[in-house]
Amino acid sequence: MENCLKSPNLPAGKVSLCLLDARAGDSIVESLKNLGVGIIKCQRCDELYDAVSCHPDMLFHHLGGNDIVAALNAPKETLEELKRHKFHIIKGRYTVSDKYPHCAAYNVARIGDYAICNKKNVDPMLLDCLTSTGVRILDVKQGYCKCSLCIVNANAIITSDEGIYKSLSKYDFDILKIRPGNIRLSGLNYGFIGGASGLIDKTTLAFAGKIEDHPDYNSMLEFLSKYDVQTKDLGNGALTDIGSLIPLKEMSY
Repeated sequence: MENCLKSPNLPAGKVSLCLLDARAGDSIVESLKNLGVGIIKCQRCDELYDAVSCHPDMLFHHLGGNDIVAALNAPKETLEELKRHKFHIIKGRYTVSDKYPHCAAYNVARIGDYAICNKKNVDPMLLDCLTSTGVRILDVKQGYCKCSLCIVNANAIITSDEGIYKSLSKYDFDILKIRPGNIRLSGLNYGFIGGASGLIDKTTLAFAGKIEDHPDYNSMLEFLSKYDVQTKDLGNGALTDIGSLIPLKEMSY
């Protein structure tokens, strides 16, 4: 039986449907299909700058269950596909654009009962939806929080962002700090570890490309082993920021 994830980004079972950059490489798409993961492609938003114009974490925020908050100018094809899969779309109040912070209005990292974001930049509809369900907002300076945070479980995360690391160290998170860079993002100097990853079941963290090529791979492997989480390469290419692999549905038995 297939169900929507109750807790965003944290599948309890095997992921059966995800939201993915429409430009993700063929090897990534094929790897996911071979794993039984269906794909909803996030199509282009012309108002965003090209490097992130198809990144789902810039345009959508899964609240849990079948509720998804979408930017006012989210691509229509993707919205229709989400509706076909019985998701309820909540229209945000902001239109994303290529100017910061207007591009980061939906880039909130939801981890269990917490939402990590730069509060002043976030769409007020999304904030209302989060707070009305009892989610605690952790305010940080970084605007691109979902991009910057690789979610391992409800208490463990990986990031290269020094500000996020310092801010979240005050709370009950186990955080691995890695060096910035070493992740491809076309048109920009580098991408981020959160944007290059996503859980495809409770104990499998998938990466867009070869995580083994990252200089902090051994540290990450040791960190993940504490939580019995294994890595899965999606294809053989360079590690690439694709705007997160966002799990939406999972199999329950």
